Amino acid sequence: MRYAPHTYVVNPQLGCNCLMEPTVWWLTTEEQHAWQSFVRMHDRLMDRLSRLLQTDCNVSPADFAVLVELTDVPDGRRRFLDIARALRWEKSRLSHHIARMVKRGQVVRDECPEDGRGAFVVITDKGRAMIEAATPRHVEAVRELFLDNVTPSELRLLARISERVVEKLDEEPS
Repeated sequence: MRYAPHTYVVNPQLGCNCLMEPTVWWLTTEEQHAWQSFVRMHDRLMDRLSRLLQTDCNVSPADFAVLVELTDVPDGRRRFLDIARALRWEKSRLSHHIARMVKRGQVVRDECPEDGRGAFVVITDKGRAMIEAATPRHVEAVRELFLDNVTPSELRLLARISERVVEKLDEEPS
C-alpha cells in the first residue's frame, strides 16, 4: 500500500503532536508489476545461485558469503564485526556460523591484540581452495542467468537504481 505523507496534529488532551491516520494510496498497475517482477526475479536468482553453489560446488551460500568477505582483502583477515556489518548479520548468527566454519577448517579465529574483546576471522588454505573452486561456476551462473539478459545501458541503470535505494535504506534505522 502507498500512503499519503503523514500528518501530525496537536492534541491538547495529550499535550503532544499525534500522527493522524494516513490515507492509503494503492500501487498503480505499473508499480505493482515492476515491484512484483523485481521480487520474483530476486527470489528466483538467489534460489538458483544458492542451489548451484550447494550442488555443483558443495559450498553453502552462507559459507560463500563469508569466504568472499575474506578474499576481498589482501591478507584474508577481517575483524569479526566488519564481516557482520558487511553481511548484515546479527553477531550471534555470525558467531555460530564462524564456529561451524572453524570446525570444517575453512577459517580460524584470531584474537585482536589491540582489543581484547575483538577478534579476527582468517581464511585458511582449505577455505581459499573452496572459494577459488566455487567462484568460476558462480560467475558463470551470474553471467548466464542475469548479465546475459540485460543490455549494458540497462545494467548501468539498474546499478544507479540499486545504489539510490540502498542509500535511502542506509539513512533509516532498520
